[in-house]
Parts: sequence; structure tokens; C-alpha cells
Amino acid sequence: MANTIDIRRRIRSVKNTQQITKAMKMVAAAKLRRAQERMFAARPYAAALRQVLTSVATRVESLEHPLLRARDEKRVLLIVVTADKGLAGAFNSNITRATLNAIQQHNWESVELVPIGRKANDFFKRRSIPIRKESIHVLQALNLGTAQAIVKSAVEDFINEKLDAVYAVYNEFKSIIAQRITVERLLPIERAWDNVGTEVDYLYEPGPEQILSDLLPKHIEFQLYRILLESAAAEQGARMTAMEAATKNASDMIAHLTLTYNRIRQASITKEIIEIVSGAAAQEG
Repeated sequence: MANTIDIRRRIRSVKNTQQITKAMKMVAAAKLRRAQERMFAARPYAAALRQVLTSVATRVESLEHPLLRARDEKRVLLIVVTADKGLAGAFNSNITRATLNAIQQHNWESVELVPIGRKANDFFKRRSIPIRKESIHVLQALNLGTAQAIVKSAVEDFINEKLDAVYAVYNEFKSIIAQRITVERLLPIERAWDNVGTEVDYLYEPGPEQILSDLLPKHIEFQLYRILLESAAAEQGARMTAMEAATKNASDMIAHLTLTYNRIRQASITKEIIEIVSGAAAQEG
């Protein structure tokens, strides 16, 4: 059985760890608030951009843009979004597991990866899946230019038929305690607006085809930017939840160790009293 000195030392160690987890929770909460503001600000623009695409696409008799052309998915690019740091529960492992499951479930002949975040890079470096480009520390200074740089080569390869599809695997932010693993197709663009009716006629300058050609690449860039913002907010939410659970576990461990310490100390005091009483009785005899 451990002595009281070892237990006191362990209690101090757990208390120090608890202070760290409390501080990390507070930092994650502050970062989460800023990440949520950016994410919620981006969502209306994404919805408005899709609405404009819907309106314009319904006025084009034949949609022959290369970014809308669906092909058999043989050569696929996966953009895997994780965090640069750990201590966020199963945030990173869920993404890597979902990526491997997606590769196993589909009959893709060739798969390339663009891992975003140090955790994804470290994980897939030890695998046989080829990595097209490494992206580390991009979420710390996230802007639209980051998404544009990642999407540019993918769009060019899709137009030149070097790629048949582009998917993004990421954590979608639902709430502070809930993130949803999402596998979203970026290319070819979903044609969900093909059968949308029009109530008002508009005059376009330049024509709808030219507007659509200009907007579709911007749509892809902003969708990836929104995905990165979603993942950044989800990461801070997951870390905040994980640190809160770690702080609670530390409190439970401190209580258990304190109880054990008190029992050992009480047993030691009782033993000393018995020895004193026994010694006194022996002297009287």
C-alpha cells in the first residue's frame, strides 16, 4: 500500500493537471466564440451564392460547364480536414477513420489526399495512400486565400479530366457538444437546382452562361472556406468538451485519493494509539 507521502505527491500532481485542463477549457471557449462568429458570418453568403447560382442556372437551356459534368469516379481527390493539435477527444481520429472507410466503401481506382492539419499529415504519412500536398498550420491564420490555393489545382485537374471527383471529409459544427462527420462532394458541383422554377424574368449582362462560368469556381472556393471554418469551430468545441471532462475526472480522482489518504492516516493514528495503550497496560502489569 502506498504511504501518505506518495499519495500527497500524487494529489498535488493531479491538482496541477486540473489547473492546466481548466485553463485549456477557458482558452478553447474564447477561441470557439471567435470561430463561431466567423462561421455564422460565412453561412449567409454561402446560402446567397447558392441562391444566385440557382436563379441563373434555371435560365440556361443547356448546362455544359466542365465543373458540372459528372463522370465515373475512378480518380478521386480527398481533402481531409483535421486539427494541428490533439487533446480534443475523438475529433481527429473520427476524421481519419471516416476517410479510410470512404476509401474502402467506394470502388475508386486511384485516390490522392490533401491532408489539412498536422494530425492528418502525420497519420497518412504512415499509410500507402499518396499525398498530393501537405497543409499544416493553415487553420491558425485562416482566410479565403487559403481555400483558393487548395482548390485551384483541383479545379484545373478536374477540368482537364485528371480527376473525376473531389470530396472533403470534415467535422461539421452542430453545437458545442456535437460535431457531425461529413463527406461532402465538391466536384462535380451538385446540380440540385436543375428543376427549380422561375417566377420573375431577369435581364443579364453578360449572359447567364458567362455569369455561371464566373460564379461556379468562386462557389467551390467559398464552399471549402466554409468547410474550414466549420472544422475550426468544431475543433474548439470538441477541445472545450474534452477539457471539461478531464477537469471533472481530475476532481473525482482528487476526491478518491483524499479519501484514501485520510483512511491511511486514520489507520496509522489508530495503530499508534493501540501501541501506546498496550505499552501502558504492559507497564501496569
